[in-house]
Amino acid sequence: MTPEESKITFMPPLTASDVCQLLRDITLNRRVMKRACAQSWDEIYAGLFHIEVEGWHLVFFNDCCELDYCDECISPDGRRWSFESVGSDGLDPIFLLSTEERAVLERLIQQL
Repeated sequence: MTPEESKITFMPPLTASDVCQLLRDITLNRRVMKRACAQSWDEIYAGLFHIEVEGWHLVFFNDCCELDYCDECISPDGRRWSFESVGSDGLDPIFLLSTEERAVLERLIQQL
């Protein structure tokens, strides 16, 4: 093994639980999110909506102005969770939130 290879460390992929914790931090105002796309939530109406949260990149699906699901999350260190990978842990991070947390998250996203 070369010295460069020995410096490479394995980083596990993000799980739905990891992303859910980030979403909970947002709902508790522990982290600040900002819109990372040109259009507002209402202007998109149906489609993907991008946000940034302190180096994290999240993409949500807006279904007729309702928060439908998390499409993707990329951490600052490059780890990724995606809706395509739902089969790996079987869950969408949004579905791990309580009804109240989900309502708060949706309201915060709509205000961006």
